[in-house]
Amino acid sequence: MTSKCFSCAGEYPDIDGPTHRYMTSTPGCWAIYGEVLAREYSDSGYYQVHRLTVDAYAVQHPGSTDRQSIHSVGVHLIRLCLFLEHGLTPEKANEAMLNAAKHKDEFVWLEPPASKGVITAADIIKANNVEEHKAAVWKWAEAAWNAWSQHHATIRSWM
Repeated sequence: MTSKCFSCAGEYPDIDGPTHRYMTSTPGCWAIYGEVLAREYSDSGYYQVHRLTVDAYAVQHPGSTDRQSIHSVGVHLIRLCLFLEHGLTPEKANEAMLNAAKHKDEFVWLEPPASKGVITAADIIKANNVEEHKAAVWKWAEAAWNAWSQHHATIRSWM
């Protein structure tokens, strides 16, 4: 049996289990995301898109209006912008994101979009090899970033 994650709307195994403390999801969604991360940590080819994976998942699971959630969504949206609009390498995007995070107390709650993107971790886990995985993660990141388009001007101002 499967169930829809209330945050990203992906279809996941309907299981009991742990979830993240502030990136709220169903246990099945959190478990599949863990499998995606394990794949990336186990092979350097998969790891090349790891930061995009983390960013896409984080912004599809924005949590609530608490400061930690606001900070998390803010820095992950900033890094997506740096990757997708500015073409930064993972190292440069991460460095720029960390610099922007020094001002995270200025971030405000951004009302999440109704749809946070049509691609989810449920789609990524289906990749059969490194190239499929990397291509799927790039599409996931683009879909997640585009879903937040109503806030792009604010996100750019935080950079």
